[in-house]
Amino acid sequence: MSDHLTKEDVARLLADPSPDQRAVLAGKMALQFDNQELTAAERSLAEDIVRVMARDAMARVRQSLAENLKTSPNLPRDVALTLARDVEAVAVPILSMSKSLSEADLIELVRAGSPAKQSAIAGRPEVPERLADELVKVGDEGAVAVLVANEGAALGEAGLNRVVDRFGASERVQGPLVHRSRLPLTVAERLVTMISENLQDYLVTHHELPADTASDLILKSRERATVSLFTGESDEEAVGRLVTQLAEGGRLTPSLLMRSVCMGDLTFFEVALAHLAAVPVHNARLLIHDGGHRGVKALYTKAGLPAGLLPAVRIAVDVARETPFDGEDRDRERHSRRMIERILTQYEGLETADIDYLLNKLSDMARPPQN
Repeated sequence: MSDHLTKEDVARLLADPSPDQRAVLAGKMALQFDNQELTAAERSLAEDIVRVMARDAMARVRQSLAENLKTSPNLPRDVALTLARDVEAVAVPILSMSKSLSEADLIELVRAGSPAKQSAIAGRPEVPERLADELVKVGDEGAVAVLVANEGAALGEAGLNRVVDRFGASERVQGPLVHRSRLPLTVAERLVTMISENLQDYLVTHHELPADTASDLILKSRERATVSLFTGESDEEAVGRLVTQLAEGGRLTPSLLMRSVCMGDLTFFEVALAHLAAVPVHNARLLIHDGGHRGVKALYTKAGLPAGLLPAVRIAVDVARETPFDGEDRDRERHSRRMIERILTQYEGLETADIDYLLNKLSDMARPPQN
């Protein structure tokens, strides 16, 4: 083929050479299609050739055309639609990239398309909100998983809640949904009870959950860590990873540390305080349990924590030292109850949210165990 399209090219196409030759010609044709030096007459001729090739009897020819024209800014809309309505091998490249298709075109194609075509549209670099909503309404599980994994998809709160309505229990959708850069609180809270333990940890450390919900999930993850020995890892190693993840996500807050020690979770408190103070856990543990208050005060200050919470932390450490777990049924609950009662009666400087949280915990502990 010469540098410019000629009547000989048309003649070669109309002579119906072998499928292999037509596929090669389609590729060459597509590569020249966006040549800025084409005259108006050559551009018109190129479009006519593309229209013919888009209806070639051989899918191989049409696929070659689609692959090479998927990013073309000059592809006529009618040709893009012809290719988009073709078999999947031909349609997917156009559906995934072509800007010749309007939002209305894409919505119509979502409604009529196969799961593979829906997934191609869901993965486009930009998916406007109306199109995203349509995918959420009618797309299959795989397409919606691709959509929520696509940061270029404009998914609003209503759309994300519909995702949870349809596929909240789907592990295929849960992972990319939880890993979106931002999740509305309403969506994150709904997901809490649906997702796996690992995803719960990610949800807590990367999204702005309410303090109570986040604290409960973190402390539950600590309970899970106590049974991690069967995997060959120590409890402290598991806690260390969780603490690091929380710190990197900006969730290792003073309130969380106080709540953890109030719930009798000294290991988490020790590892977290050591991390914040940048000292070895062994050294932090010695300072916390030195028999007085100087060590914990020095460590607490080095960690950069607010002075207002220090008295509550001291009380919690004292109670933990005085009342070890007894090994009987519900000993953790009894221990935590004593801890919280002491703090609430001896310390009046707590924030309202922390007081409410601890009071709620007392109420939970007062309920009889479920049979």
